[in-house]
Amino acid sequence: MVLSKRQELREDFRKQLVILVTGAFAFTAALFWNNAIKNTISRFIPTADTWYWEIFIAVLVTAVAVVATYLVTRLTMSPREGKK
Repeated sequence: MVLSKRQELREDFRKQLVILVTGAFAFTAALFWNNAIKNTISRFIPTADTWYWEIFIAVLVTAVAVVATYLVTRLTMSPREGKK
């Protein structure tokens, strides 16, 4: 019984470590993409009164991020989890 608790703790630790490392890589990639996206947007969107464009782009990027997160979550679920 103690051995199974130890194995369970080790497995949980590994899962959390994977989540942490993946998040760190994602954050680093996001920082690198930040300037590239800003420069691309500023090239195609007029510079006068762009606040509404910024809101539109933010909503669009958020929607894409939500859909991508949903799809990735679906990919990582086991078939049993999907039937809940």
